[in-house]
Amino acid sequence: MSSPHDSSDQLTHPDHPCCGVSTDLADYFLTRRQFLNRVGMGMGGLSLAHLLSPSDLLAAPVKGATSPLAPKPAHFAGKAKAVIHIFAQGAPSHLDTWDPKPTLSRMDGKTILGNEIALGSPFTFQKYGKSGLEVSSAFAKTAAYADDLAVIRSMWTDIPAHEVATVFMNTGSLRIAKPSLGSWLVYGLGTENQNLPGFITLRGGGQPPGGATNYQSAFLPGVYQGTSINTQAPSVPQMIQNIRNTYVNAKEQRRQLDLIHQLNDVHARNLQRDAALETRLESYEVAFRMQAESLDAFDINKEPESVRAAYGTSEQGKQLLIARRLVERGVRMVQVWHTGWDHHQQLETRLGNKAREIDQPLAALLGDLKQRGLLDSTLVIWGGEFGRKATRDRNGYDNPGRDHNAKAFSVVMAGGGVKGGTVHGATDEFGSAAIQDKVHPHDLHATILHCLGLNHEKLTYRFNGRDFRLTDVAGNVVRNILA
Repeated sequence: MSSPHDSSDQLTHPDHPCCGVSTDLADYFLTRRQFLNRVGMGMGGLSLAHLLSPSDLLAAPVKGATSPLAPKPAHFAGKAKAVIHIFAQGAPSHLDTWDPKPTLSRMDGKTILGNEIALGSPFTFQKYGKSGLEVSSAFAKTAAYADDLAVIRSMWTDIPAHEVATVFMNTGSLRIAKPSLGSWLVYGLGTENQNLPGFITLRGGGQPPGGATNYQSAFLPGVYQGTSINTQAPSVPQMIQNIRNTYVNAKEQRRQLDLIHQLNDVHARNLQRDAALETRLESYEVAFRMQAESLDAFDINKEPESVRAAYGTSEQGKQLLIARRLVERGVRMVQVWHTGWDHHQQLETRLGNKAREIDQPLAALLGDLKQRGLLDSTLVIWGGEFGRKATRDRNGYDNPGRDHNAKAFSVVMAGGGVKGGTVHGATDEFGSAAIQDKVHPHDLHATILHCLGLNHEKLTYRFNGRDFRLTDVAGNVVRNILA
C-alpha cells in the first residue's frame, strides 16, 4: 500500500515483516476503526471521503509549523510593545495615594454619608512637575516622574471582594474562567523572544487570591498562559527550577523533541488534534529554549551596582529590575505581584510601609526605562482590584483604616501610548464614588490593548460556538490619556 505521507515520517525497522523496507510510522498506530476500514470497508471509506472536506480527513502537520509564540502583526501601529503590570493586590486606598480630597480632611472625625465617620488622609498631597499632578507623600519618589504619569481617578468595579475582584481585573470575567490579559496579549501579538515565555508573572512567595486563575489561558491554547516565578527564591536556579537538563545534552534533547513532534503528527493525522497534548509539547519546546537565556535574564547580579542600588533592596526592587531585564529581552508582558494592601486598620503605618516597598523601585524603573529608551515602548501600570471608603472602617478599630469600596479607585499608567501629566475622571468631594468619566475594568482593558495596537472588539477567539474577547461585550478606550 502506498503511503500518502511524506518520506520524513518513514523509518527502517529491522523487525518489520518487510525487513529493511522503509515503512510509514502511521502503520504502527492503527485504531480499530482504521483497521476495519483498510481491511473490509475500503470502498465505504472512499465514499465517505467524497462527503468530507480534505481538512476533515487530514490535519495539518506539526513539523515545520510556525510557533504560536512567533511575533504577529497588530491591528494597527501601537506605541507600546510590552507591558509591566504592577498589581497592588489588597485594594490600596486611592484617597491616600493618587486622589486628594481636602474636603474629607476638613471633615475628619465628623459624620458624613449618613451616619459614618469621615477619615481624612494622614498623608499630604502636593503638585509635581510641569503638569502640576497631585501625588501623595506616600509616593514622593515616583512623583518625580509626574509628567510621565497618567492617573485614572474614576475607576469602579462590580464586586468589592478581594478574590473575585482580583480575578476580574486580570481576566474581565466574574463567572466563567476566561483568559487573562497577558494571555490575550501573547495570543494577539506573540512575543519577540522565542527563548523566553511571552507572559511571565513574578510573585513574592505564595499565590495571590484566585491563584493561577489570574494568569491562566482558559480556553486559549495553553502555550499562552503565564509562567509563574517565585522571586523569593534565594538563587536563580532555585527561582527557575529544573530548567537545566544535567543528563542529556542539547543535541540529544532536540532529537527527542523532534521525535515526539513526529509521533504527535501521526496521531493528529490519524485521529484528531488534542489541545492538551499540543500544549504539553509546546511547553517542552519553551523549556528547551529557555535553557539558553532564562538564567541570564533573571540574574540581577549582572547589573551594575549603581543600578541595583537605584532599585533598592526590597522584594519589589528585585522584581521590577527583573521585569526591566525581561521586557528588554522581548518578553511581551511581565506582571509583578505586590500583595498586602488590605488596610482596615493602622492606615498611616501599614499603607506607608507598603508604599515604601514600591515607591523607590517604581521610580527607578521609570528612570531606567527612560534612560534606555524603553519607556516609549513599554506600558507600565500600577493599581489594585478596588478602592477604599472615605470613612473609618466599620469594625471600630482604635487606629482605624478603611473598608472596601467598589465605587471608586485609581490606576496609574506611564510609558507606551500614554500622555504623561494627565488626570482622567473624578470622584465626589469625599472620594466615595466615581462621578465623572467613569472607567470600568473593561474600559481599562480596551485601553491597554489599544496602546499595543490591538482593537479589543477584533481580538477574539471562537470557543463553544461563540466568539469571546477580553472585554466581553463592553469596553471603551479611554482616549483622554492617550498620547
